[in-house]
Amino acid sequence: MLAVLDAGSYYHHHAIHGAPYRHLFDRVIYTPDLDRAALEGVSVLLVADRNNPVLLRRHADLILGHWRRGGTLVVLGENEAESWVPGVRWSPRPTNFWWWLEPGAKPEHQYPRPEHEFFRHVPPEDTVWHYHGVLQPPPGAEALITVPPDPEGRDQGGALLYEDRASEAGRLLIATLDPFYHHGSRFMPSTTRFLDGFLPWMNRLARQEAVAEG
Repeated sequence: MLAVLDAGSYYHHHAIHGAPYRHLFDRVIYTPDLDRAALEGVSVLLVADRNNPVLLRRHADLILGHWRRGGTLVVLGENEAESWVPGVRWSPRPTNFWWWLEPGAKPEHQYPRPEHEFFRHVPPEDTVWHYHGVLQPPPGAEALITVPPDPEGRDQGGALLYEDRASEAGRLLIATLDPFYHHGSRFMPSTTRFLDGFLPWMNRLARQEAVAEG
């Protein structure tokens, strides 16, 4: 079962309840109402970007418990994950919202694990838009999308997406990317393409994990 945390914002409503993706979610959980019963039977728990970090911190034990019990937890960007997910280190960067309009602009994004299953569903070019900061993966985690050091020396580079299968019994996918916000706000086409690949993958993964659990 694939469940998503919905903060009730306009962009969540459009992305989660709109026709392209609504059928992919088995359960939509309004974040303020999250409780243990809401997570019964859930294989993959998706924390959509730009939820309310106060509520996420309040419900951290429930959310992290899913990961610790062996489930898949996905935490997308702008959720202040560094304040409630153990081991997450994040460095903010000034955001250049329209960098690709600059003459000669090229994306900084690098893909150290192009063979990872993520890229069978989401092509690298569909992960490229602006970003708000970088993550430092903990020991044992694998960076899937990285950027080089900040030219101003504020950080030594880091990940925009990494997978952690080492820290707990389950699987954590964590990103600085915020596709729900941009798709739901109806701008940034690459974020729609990102969700076009990512959400069907999450749906299939949830079913595979449910079968494996028996």
